[in-house]
Amino acid sequence: MTLASTPSTRVQLCGPTIIEWDGERLEGRLPGRQGRLLFAYLVLNRHRLATRDDLVEALWPGRHPSAIETGLNALISKLRKLLGPGVIDGRSSLRLKLKVDAGVDVEAARRAVHQAESQVALGEWKRAWGPSLVALFVAEREFLPGAEAPWIDEERHLLADIRLRALEAHAAAALGTGGTELPGAIRTGRQLVRLVPLRESGYQVLMQALAREGNIAEALSVYAALRVLLRDELGVSPSPKTQAVYDELLHA
Repeated sequence: MTLASTPSTRVQLCGPTIIEWDGERLEGRLPGRQGRLLFAYLVLNRHRLATRDDLVEALWPGRHPSAIETGLNALISKLRKLLGPGVIDGRSSLRLKLKVDAGVDVEAARRAVHQAESQVALGEWKRAWGPSLVALFVAEREFLPGAEAPWIDEERHLLADIRLRALEAHAAAALGTGGTELPGAIRTGRQLVRLVPLRESGYQVLMQALAREGNIAEALSVYAALRVLLRDELGVSPSPKTQAVYDELLHA
């Protein structure tokens, strides 16, 4: 399933929270900020049982469970009423039960980036294109904007990694497709260099894409900048893979 499909239940946690439940929008009826966090936590952890202590720590980090048991019970009760019978299963431990065809944006991003990387590994550039964009569409938006908690920070770190992987897959797809997609490879390569200057994949794509557009001198300058950066920051030289791209430029 991709974000392009239309499941009867759709949950968006990156960017504005959106809950489409059997064609009805429910996010505006969530029980406040804590209700939004409780729902998001249950969605992310829906493949395991979440204890009440887990839920307290997710909503009120560092607070003792007994001190806020009443508040938690009220939130769970309101969420059960909103979502309908049987959706939140359990008492001492809870699990959210979504329909089989439910679409959750962060899960779609994980599947899409894996699919994009698999197609890149096979050299199927056009098949990698769409999934890489699906992953980027999700990962470039902030997870639960305005909310702060350790589990939220962890999810943001995971999505940041998905974003970089999706950018790498998208750049490889654009480079492999060539032709009118080369400018896209250059843009994505520059974006990778800016975001992770010590990660060589962006430089490799950028060098190759510039060379294919006939800008050999600029491609060589990209290599020179990388070599200086790695020497000054880490005391190392570019990897053999990057060196191989450089050698190809010298013989172009």
